Amino acid sequence: MAVGSKKKSCCTPEGPAAGCCRVESLVSVDDRGQMVLPKELRDRADIKAGDKLAVVAWEREGAVCCITLIKADALAEQIKGFLGPILGSVLPSK
Repeated sequence: MAVGSKKKSCCTPEGPAAGCCRVESLVSVDDRGQMVLPKELRDRADIKAGDKLAVVAWEREGAVCCITLIKADALAEQIKGFLGPILGSVLPSK
């Protein structure tokens, strides 16, 4: 997601809970631990060579039960939106 974009990320509380999650494809992991995201999915998600993806692991009862990929730019915007108001109330104004 481009910085300053008005498009909402589905990486928000109202996103996946609103029903946008589904199985897109099955991928295999090779001997080196690498996998390939299908081109159609990369195109739809606007993932290009060099893009950074944050890997978020969800645990239940001590075992990883779900792995989520989030574009690093989108995650950074979410964190700024969350921490901005908190830090603004804690840090002295200039």
